[in-house]
Amino acid sequence: MNFEFASAARIIFGRGKFSEVAQIAHSFGDSVLVVTGKSIKRAQPLLNLLEAEGLNKTLFSINGEPTIQEVRTGVERARAGRCEVVIGFGGGSAIDCAKAIAAMLANSGDVLDYLEVIGQGKAIEYRAIPYIAVPTTAGAGAEVTKNAVLASPEHKVKASLRSPLILARVALIDPELTLNLPRAVTAATGLDALTQLIEPFTCCRTNPLVDSLCREAIPRVVRSLRRACENGSDLAAREDMALASLFGGLALANSGLGAVHGFAAPIGGRFPAPHGAVCAALLPHVMETNLRALRQRYEESETIGRYEEIARLLTGDDSAKAEDGVAWVAQLVKDLQIPGLGTYGLMPTDVAELVRNAAKASSMKANPLPLTEAELTTILDSAL
Repeated sequence: MNFEFASAARIIFGRGKFSEVAQIAHSFGDSVLVVTGKSIKRAQPLLNLLEAEGLNKTLFSINGEPTIQEVRTGVERARAGRCEVVIGFGGGSAIDCAKAIAAMLANSGDVLDYLEVIGQGKAIEYRAIPYIAVPTTAGAGAEVTKNAVLASPEHKVKASLRSPLILARVALIDPELTLNLPRAVTAATGLDALTQLIEPFTCCRTNPLVDSLCREAIPRVVRSLRRACENGSDLAAREDMALASLFGGLALANSGLGAVHGFAAPIGGRFPAPHGAVCAALLPHVMETNLRALRQRYEESETIGRYEEIARLLTGDDSAKAEDGVAWVAQLVKDLQIPGLGTYGLMPTDVAELVRNAAKASSMKANPLPLTEAELTTILDSAL
């Protein structure tokens, strides 16, 4: 039993904790780069707090999932503003972009030098400059992960900048920041959180510490995701989902993922598909295929028992079988009106290339077992 557990230097969780962010930022320096999504208006409360604290601030917004070029531009913006600290404020995209910018401000060369798969994969040498992650959605868990996922339109794929040296100095999670998120965003990000609890619990790199996080968080998703979708101002449900997202981030960063995220990288690199929605569309089909393959090739696998435990956590039925958990997830995806991948332009003619690219993705290496090309094709066909 060998494992390592790394996370943000400090995790702050709770209602109203957002009010402390400016003072925390000030402890690292006087000039702040704020990285946010395309809705700059949502960042205004943060800008107000920084101004009241007397901090110099530079704003950098991105339109969607971060690209390599946006990281380069953000680094230039931070240097021009002589920024000493970076705050990522928004969903996983803004947080990952800020994380990469903070890393590159402390390391020489170009971001592509350090990227997996499409880059040189060089090791990050120096710790990122002080970086604070403030999520405003509940799903990605990016505030506590040690990788930043970046899109390369040129390569038509997404790849990770990965190192314990880019972990946030502070992850500040305030459930109140997720109040009244649109229903579709709540659903997609919530199912992303669930995926990031199921995959680490069933992957080939499980460990007891991650297991405990998943066992604690999955029931919170069960009782609260539908409620958060039905009533965006249900603070108790939002709190459950924020905690589940945090635990999912801790889990994936210290265990592994699987075929859902293996597919998400090439799909997100080629199509304008939100990461959470992609994961949601794939999850039940990956679970079903993994189970079938395990029963066919590894009938005594411990992972089958893990899928059975997940089924019990999801359904609340102590006699539930693994396939009951798959059915529960499939029904949840249907009830939350998650669209098929064809909605984002995927065609049957794209399947073969996406399967080839997914097979090379880093997340695929942690899948419970290697899947054949035919099995991967079945998953993607079913998710269209």
